[in-house]
Amino acid sequence: MKKQVLISGASFAGLTLAYWLNKFDYEVTVVELGKDLRTGGSPIDVRGAALDIAREMGIYEQIIANEFVHTDEIVDAEGKTLVHFAINTLPEYLGDIEIHRGDLVEIIYNVIPKNEVNIMFSNSITALVQQDDHVKVSFEKGDDKIYDLVFGADGTHSMVRKLVFGPEDDFKKFLGVYFAFATADHIQTGRPKSTGIVYRELGKQAVIFQFKAAANAILVFRAPQLNWDYRDRDRPKQILKDYFGGNEHWKLPEILDAMLAADDLYFDEACQIKMPTWTKGRVGLVGDAAYAPSFFTGMGTSLAMQGASMLAKELHHNQDHQTAFAKYNNGFKPFVESVQARVNDSLKIQLPETEEELQASFAAWKNDQ
Repeated sequence: MKKQVLISGASFAGLTLAYWLNKFDYEVTVVELGKDLRTGGSPIDVRGAALDIAREMGIYEQIIANEFVHTDEIVDAEGKTLVHFAINTLPEYLGDIEIHRGDLVEIIYNVIPKNEVNIMFSNSITALVQQDDHVKVSFEKGDDKIYDLVFGADGTHSMVRKLVFGPEDDFKKFLGVYFAFATADHIQTGRPKSTGIVYRELGKQAVIFQFKAAANAILVFRAPQLNWDYRDRDRPKQILKDYFGGNEHWKLPEILDAMLAADDLYFDEACQIKMPTWTKGRVGLVGDAAYAPSFFTGMGTSLAMQGASMLAKELHHNQDHQTAFAKYNNGFKPFVESVQARVNDSLKIQLPETEEELQASFAAWKNDQ
C-alpha cells in the first residue's frame, strides 16, 4: 500500500516535493491556503544545482524559454542614470536563470500529474497530532485525515512549524529590514520595458521592476523591530507613510501613493529561519519554512528546489523515514548555512548605512561594466 503524505504549501518547495514523492510512488496531497497558485511577485533566480534538478524534472528547457532578460539602472534623486548594466551578462551571474516568479510556479505545477496528486486550494492545517505510526491532521475545511508523513512547505510564517516545533520567534533571525511591494503599472519611468530601475539612499531602496505588461514597485528600508502583525492589513501602510512620507526623491511619492491604495500590498520583515533540526517525528520542513535565507541572498527558490529534491530522494533510498530525515538534516545543512552567511554582504550593498558604503555600492556595478 502506498504511503500517504501531506504537503502544506503549493509554491516552489511544496510543488517540487510533490513532484518527486509522486514519482517515487507515494500518494501525495497538497493543501494550499490560497484559492489558486500565487503567481505574483518579482522575478526570481534559479541557480547552480537547482538547474540540475530542473533538468531531472524535464522542465529546464521551459525555464530557459521563459528567461527574463533585462537591463537595470541605478538612478539619482532626480532620475538621472548613475549606472546602467545587464545583470544576466555579469560574470558572477553567468549560468543563472532569472524568471518571473509566476512562470516558474506554473511550470512546476504543470509537470505534476493532477490525476495522481490531489491539490486542495483554499484550505489549511489547523492541528497535527503525531502517533508512532501516523499523523492525524485537522483542516480548516473538511474532516480530519490520517497520513504517514506531513511536510511543511508553507513559507517563512509556517503554520506546520508553529504547530510542531514552536513559535516563529524561536527560529527567526530578524535582519533589521522591512520591505513592501505592489503593482505599479501606471508609474511612468521613461525607460523601455524589461528595465529595472533602482533608487538608493542611506538605509532605503526603491525599485520599479518592469516586465511583460506589468510593473512592480518595491520599497525596502532598515528599521528596528516594529510593532506589527503580518496578518494586519492596515498597519503596514502607516509604517510606509512614517518612513517614506514627505520624501520627494525620484518616484518615491508615486510609489508610496500606489502602495497606500493597493489591494495587493505585500509587506513583511526581512529575516532568516534558523533551526537545529528540520524534522520531528513524522513531520518535516522544507524551503522557507525550514531555512529561509531572505531574498537578499537570491537563493530562496534554489534552496527550496534543492532541499525538496534531497528530502524526497532520501525518503526513496531509505525505508526508515527517520534515517532519511537524518540524512536530509545533516547533508543539506552545511550548504544552507553557507548561503545564509552571504546576507550581510548583500545588505551592505543594497541598503548602505554610510555615504562611503553608498558610493561603493554604485562603484561595484560600474566596475562590472
